[in-house]
Amino acid sequence: MSGIFESLSGAGALRAEGRSAQNIANFNAAVAEREAEAVRKAAGFAQIRQAKKAAEIKSALTAKIGAAGGIGSPVAADLAAEQATELELENILIGLEGEVAAQRGEIQATLDRLSGRFAKQRGKSAARRANVQFGMQLATVGAAGFSKGAGTNVAPAGTFRTTTGMGQVQFGRKFLTGF
Repeated sequence: MSGIFESLSGAGALRAEGRSAQNIANFNAAVAEREAEAVRKAAGFAQIRQAKKAAEIKSALTAKIGAAGGIGSPVAADLAAEQATELELENILIGLEGEVAAQRGEIQATLDRLSGRFAKQRGKSAARRANVQFGMQLATVGAAGFSKGAGTNVAPAGTFRTTTGMGQVQFGRKFLTGF
């Protein structure tokens, strides 16, 4: 009987819509996590490339200083140290930018999952609302029919279970919760 009630009230479709929205959000979250991992790996590779390039630059600088005869000069040592510091800072910056971008992707994944949970909950709430509205329509139609037919507002004994296929307590739970 619950399938018929759900179909007539439209609650089943609303629940399915909420579950579908959650599935889509979970998929988007998985994609965002994979992209975050890819960004993190790309940043790692960029750091390796930059470190190799930095080593080449330091080597070339040392060779130029050596060719100019300034190996023992304090200015040359300061210049080499400054160049090494700048290259190391560049390497750190590449890693930091990659990590920030990866964390942004992970945060987006978390937000996608939360929006999916909210969509599923909205579907459940809409289904409950549809069940309540449908139940109120049934009650209104039933009350109008009983008052016209018998001249009283009381239904004949056993009519509720016969017409709905469930007891009043079961109908009440279904009416309020959708379960």
